[in-house]
Amino acid sequence: MDMASPVAKQAAYQVQKSPEGASSTERIELAALSLYNEQQMEAFVMVRHYMAALSAAEETRLRRRIRNYLRFRKAVRTFQEEHLADLCQQKCFVSHTSACCGREGIITFFADVVLNVLVSTEKEIDALLAALQSDRGGPNCVYLTSAGCLWRLKPVICEMFLCEEARRHLAQGNGELARWWARLKRQEKYYTWPTRPVLFDMLESLFIEAGYESPLMYFHQSPGLLRLKSRRSSKAAKQSAVR
Repeated sequence: MDMASPVAKQAAYQVQKSPEGASSTERIELAALSLYNEQQMEAFVMVRHYMAALSAAEETRLRRRIRNYLRFRKAVRTFQEEHLADLCQQKCFVSHTSACCGREGIITFFADVVLNVLVSTEKEIDALLAALQSDRGGPNCVYLTSAGCLWRLKPVICEMFLCEEARRHLAQGNGELARWWARLKRQEKYYTWPTRPVLFDMLESLFIEAGYESPLMYFHQSPGLLRLKSRRSSKAAKQSAVR
């Protein structure tokens, strides 16, 4: 991997994303974007820039570290397709009575962007960037199209969100579906709840160590998540003192 200093790496990214320094295929008209769209676009371009500098061995190691998370997401997708797809189609896309897929309504973690870039084709990422740049507003998420979400691997908060109607649906019968979903929610915390070392925090750290910064790096900026991480540090310090 390119071993330039963090400052140099950040400068290189700034050149790449500026209209004067960007290639015609990477030109970004930031002035015309909402703050939400600008931050999203910057994160995608940043991750692309980072990934382009990785050696084949480094990329292989990174992909190995996300395998368990991808298996978890596959289990979530299978559950939703089998038990919620028809309901979500009606409430979200047809009647618009669900709160999901609303404009700028759900947080995107920086790790969500990294993971999506890792599993997507260049064409799919180009489509996301084009949607952000050509956005004309409206009630729906910028990524929502008539064919569904443009993300190949949707942000985890989007994927794990259930409206009240969906929760009632899962609670019907003997409640087995609700218990199944609760197990998936607990599994989600293994990757996103930083009272222990978690993938989402690790992915942010990887980019920070390489000199990148983004407002989407909530695991290093959100007061709530930082408090959770401080508890982890305090617990580890106490355990070390006992030893």
